[in-house]
This record gives sequence, C-alpha cells and structure tokens, in this order.
Amino acid sequence: MSDQTTIHVNFARPMPVFPLNVAVLMPHAVAPLEIFEPRYRQMTSDALDGPGLIAMAVFEAGEKWKSEYHARPAIRPAVCVGHIAEHFKWPDGRYAIVLQGVCRGRVVHELAAGESKLYREAMIEPVGMGKEDDEQLETYRERFCTSLADGPLTDLRLAKDAARHLKNSQIPTSVIIEFLGANLPESHADLEARYQWLAADDAGERARIVSKRLDGLATLLRKAAPQRMVETPKGCHWN
Repeated sequence: MSDQTTIHVNFARPMPVFPLNVAVLMPHAVAPLEIFEPRYRQMTSDALDGPGLIAMAVFEAGEKWKSEYHARPAIRPAVCVGHIAEHFKWPDGRYAIVLQGVCRGRVVHELAAGESKLYREAMIEPVGMGKEDDEQLETYRERFCTSLADGPLTDLRLAKDAARHLKNSQIPTSVIIEFLGANLPESHADLEARYQWLAADDAGERARIVSKRLDGLATLLRKAAPQRMVETPKGCHWN
C-alpha cells in the first residue's frame, strides 16, 4: 500500500480528465497505463510539467461511449485523482506511466474544449477527505483479520499480506479497507461494482461492501472445495 501524505492536490485548479469504460484506479492502489493517443500524450506531457495529477474517470453506463469515443462522451461524476509516480517516454512519443491513486473526487463541471488543448479538463471537488473514524471501523478490522487468517479465504492470493496489514496498528483501518476493496478478485460482471466502490464516499459504506464481498467469496470457496480435490490443470488457480 502506498503513502500519499506528501502529495498535494490543488482542487482550485482544473485537472486533466482521462475517461475509460471501467474504473481502473482506486485510492491507495496503482495502475500501469500505456499512453498512445495524441490527446493523452499531450495530457501526460502537460501533467508531468505540472503537479503530475490526472483524474481517472468512467464513461456513462452503456455502449454509447464507443460511437462517441473520439469526441467527448458523457462521463460519470466519481473519479480517482492519480499522481504519476513513474513514467517512461518512447522515441515515438508514447508513454508508459504508473498512476498512484491519491483520493476520490467528483466532477463539478468540465471546461469548454480549447483549440490547442486536445484532452479534457474539469473542476474536481474532493470526496471523503475528512478524518475517518477508525474506532467505528474496528469491528470490521477484527472480522477481516479473523476471516483472512483462518478459513477458506486464506486461499486468496492477497490473504497473507492483508492479514499482516490488519495486524499492524500503524496502518489505519480505512486504508486497509481501500486495499481490500481495490484488490479482491472480481469477474467481468463486477465492473459496475468497481465504479460503485469508487463512488462510495463513506468509509463505513466501503467496509460494508468489503464485508459482503468477503462473505460471498468465502461461500464460493466452500462450495468449490470438493472440486479442488480433483487435480487442477497446469496453469489454473483459484484466484
């Protein structure tokens, strides 16, 4: 998990907006991206010359964005503000970047398109930036620690690291909840759930979402346990 305490976000200034069809970035997580379109090359170059911030947005639900992709398809309000933690530029102008999720945000309004600026910009307001009450989340912390340290959920790839983080009192419960929410296994059908997770501005709500997902995974793993007695084909796993 990353520490964003030294990254300053100035919400008084417009921010570059990079919309995709799914929420790829969450707070306290990282997302590697390849930047090849001219508008997003310009966006990355400008961001690197400035504070290095990009608001990762999500297109409105449905398929309409596909036909409007090269214009300005409608976007949903919830975004994740990311900081370019690492970058590499190829000779042909493409970038490889690693975005570090800093915080949640909400689109207030988009700026009008400019002649020289190819990418979109918007005014963003912070979401969930108040101090989280870890005491209210302590019950969830204890529950998650128990379920990830013993039982079917120990088979999850992240279980060992998550259990270790949960036992570390120096890591706030709200941060661990973000880690779990961003990294729990999900199917294609859960893409909408990823956006709803991003849009959840209350730590208690996010804790309830994680608890429900862990319960569902535990049930699935229990039901699948008899099948695991059969030899698994090479290259397959339960994550």
